[in-house]
Amino acid sequence: MTIYPWLPNSPDEIKKEMLRKIGVERIEDLFNDIPEEARFKGDWNKLEIGFGKPLSEIEVRRIVDSLLDKNKVFKYPPPFMGGGAWPHYVPAVVKYIISRGEFLTTYTPYQAEIATGLMQALFEYQSMMAELLEMEVVNASMYDWASAAAEAFLTASRITRGKKSKILVPSTMNPLHLRVIKTYLWPKNIVIEKVKNDPETGLLDLEDLKNKLSNKDVAAVYTENPSFLGFIEVNARDIGEIAHDYDALYIMGVDPISLGLLEAPGKLGADLAVGEGQPLGLGLNFGGPYLGIFAAKWSMKMIRQMPGRIMGLTTTLDGKDFAFSMILQTREQHIRREKATSNICTNEALMAVAAAVYMALLGKHGFKKLGELIYYRSHYAAKKINEITGVKAPVYKTDFFKEFTVSFNDTGLKYSIIHKKLLEKGVHGGLYIGDWFPELGETALYCVTELHSKNDIDLLVSLLKEIIEKR
Repeated sequence: MTIYPWLPNSPDEIKKEMLRKIGVERIEDLFNDIPEEARFKGDWNKLEIGFGKPLSEIEVRRIVDSLLDKNKVFKYPPPFMGGGAWPHYVPAVVKYIISRGEFLTTYTPYQAEIATGLMQALFEYQSMMAELLEMEVVNASMYDWASAAAEAFLTASRITRGKKSKILVPSTMNPLHLRVIKTYLWPKNIVIEKVKNDPETGLLDLEDLKNKLSNKDVAAVYTENPSFLGFIEVNARDIGEIAHDYDALYIMGVDPISLGLLEAPGKLGADLAVGEGQPLGLGLNFGGPYLGIFAAKWSMKMIRQMPGRIMGLTTTLDGKDFAFSMILQTREQHIRREKATSNICTNEALMAVAAAVYMALLGKHGFKKLGELIYYRSHYAAKKINEITGVKAPVYKTDFFKEFTVSFNDTGLKYSIIHKKLLEKGVHGGLYIGDWFPELGETALYCVTELHSKNDIDLLVSLLKEIIEKR
């Protein structure tokens, strides 16, 4: 009999007793759902895994460190890549507070009497986010921007009672978000239709929007501001008014950091607003977890269809003290069950708390100063890059925030070659978008934030110039 130190319950007598208890004769019976061709065919008693022996903590750490040493970390300068996850500064106080056990180990606050602190923190998040977005109601919370947008589209469909089967989106929208949204909407038979953009300005084509709305089968119009390609959608208010003229809802996707400078969704007439909370003190985190923002204007038919949960402020029974409670709980695993508006269940409360700490730390004036800093640094970068022979930045003739497109079409080089040479010099360039937008050719999306110093930008420009001149 073989006993593996790193495999629990490996002695035969233990396995036999466990199988007897659950009424199964053979272990193989537990894997009936796995296709025969995918199963392990060897001798379990001669199973070779790991390093052939149990490892001490010291040995494991050395092996892991040797693997991690192969990674290239881009800290100075930070990556010039955005596209939905952006390099932003994370204040030390944010990490400290969310590391506290009261927040780090919490889950959904089902029992209000023992979760008042968490509910207050989430209530503060909702309140500050509502003020930032200039929307009345914010939930807590969603996975990320993509899932929040998908839930907003489903919300719009429910509000129209499924009578309208179409959602209009900009042709320049984030293609990764679009993939997630289509996955969400496919079982509901909701059609996503793209609206053209002006090839010179990038802005949404308002005439094409009106044409697509004229059939009266559109539940909602979605736009991004700033757009995925960085430019500011200056017609955002007009888009909302046109959508409402055709009895469609207006959904806006936003980068919350931009709202220190740009008008908020609520002020632009949005019925629903979604976005990504990653810039609000969450860091890049190797791709997650992130924070989906979801907000609605004050309308009970809208609020009743919101996914997730809402924290509310009330008083104790004697009226002497404030108290917090979950006032809307539309999740399928709780009160609503089969009538739930959403089956989103992983809790992003810790990320919402991080965003609340970040927003409280910056405040109204801090947001404005940060927005100005990002705006001027990104424009400085675009101006210097545009001075390089054969390079055009930005591609579109519309003002932008934080991200901008850079065309290398006239350099005679593929962007993959330019990017590889930048990496060799320790600089992570922009995101190649030619596969998503073939009409743009050899074009990349560059991102500049408060983390990029003037020296960082000048280094990028000098390396790009050197690479292109040596082609």
